[in-house]
Amino acid sequence: MRWLLALLCLSFATLSSATTLETLGGKTVEKILVLKSAHQLQLINDGKPLKTYRISLGKNPKGTKLIEGDRRTPEGLYWIDWRKTSDRYNLSMHISYPNISDSARARRQGVNPGSMIMIHGTPDTAEYPEQWFHTLDWTDGCIGMRNVDMREVWNLVKDGTLVEIRP
Repeated sequence: MRWLLALLCLSFATLSSATTLETLGGKTVEKILVLKSAHQLQLINDGKPLKTYRISLGKNPKGTKLIEGDRRTPEGLYWIDWRKTSDRYNLSMHISYPNISDSARARRQGVNPGSMIMIHGTPDTAEYPEQWFHTLDWTDGCIGMRNVDMREVWNLVKDGTLVEIRP
């Protein structure tokens, strides 16, 4: 039943995507690849990176997310399932964590896997300027980016795009 819901969501996202989606050199983004060990987010087309960004991860970046509150960024296959503007983090795109495997593992272990994993911008206030965050792992498990980079990714990536997160 979950696969049917996922298929329905992906179909809807594909059909309802904005016509103002930007491209990079005429190429559309087919996948987001996150390389945690390199602190990189890559926009992929035809198996090749179109553009690479520096990212921040959860405060406990090694290993996959196991339980809510462990401050780890998950690893696996997901998709962008919705997006929103945020007063705190500028723009944010939700990653479909937990996937079926994450949920099954958490159920077996009797724990809550967590949720609300996002690709988002960075706080930017007088008290906490954006440049403080750029080279730190500071999130609770999300993928943080500079706001200028997040605005670009927001305009290049449509809902329903595959997200692969590797160690």
